[in-house]
Amino acid sequence: MLGTIVNTATVLVGSVLGILLKSRLPKKSTEIIFQVIGLFVVFLGIKMALEVEQIILMVLSLIFGSIIGQLLKLEDYLNRFAEFLQKKFGGNGNSFAEGFIASTLLFCTGSMIILGALEEGSGKTPTLFFTKSIMDGITSIFLAASFGRGVIFSSFAIFIIQGLLTLLVMFFGNFLSISVVNLIGTVGGVILLGLGLNILELKKIPVINMLPSLVLAGILGYFFA
Repeated sequence: MLGTIVNTATVLVGSVLGILLKSRLPKKSTEIIFQVIGLFVVFLGIKMALEVEQIILMVLSLIFGSIIGQLLKLEDYLNRFAEFLQKKFGGNGNSFAEGFIASTLLFCTGSMIILGALEEGSGKTPTLFFTKSIMDGITSIFLAASFGRGVIFSSFAIFIIQGLLTLLVMFFGNFLSISVVNLIGTVGGVILLGLGLNILELKKIPVINMLPSLVLAGILGYFFA
């Protein structure tokens, strides 16, 4: 769990630094950082999605996973949770929720988190999580400088999600092939693309409702990839 703990700590520290930076930046500088982050997320999403090998499975995962998420009203529940945190810990309501959701998706969606869990859960040195820690720590500074306090709470999401994945590998072994990991990563790329469009305010996409697609991609990939 060392890699997960380090990753959690770097995002926590980076978020605090970003909040301190936010208070010293003029509004126009905050706005341009906000736009750059949106473009970066769009680029990252496209890059991840283009690595697809099983495009039919990816499309099926996204369609049916999004339907499941819509029926479960995941977006509504997560927004309410973000509002609860905002009331408890302060901050602007809209930017708090957006920061929490955007940073959580960015740090917890993609193949790197799965490969890192497979590496650490197998008893190896968590090199991937250490690398991810540096990347996430730097990114969290700019996210917090744009969105504020909501980004801090993504560190707890990292601890829970990465920790659970690592524990699963520790107890049940390496149960995912590279092709399955790749499929989950490409689905995550499409979700990040939607997130980037949301950040840029080009289109409102309920990306939270798409999250079951990641689980469905794992299931379909396990049986058909």
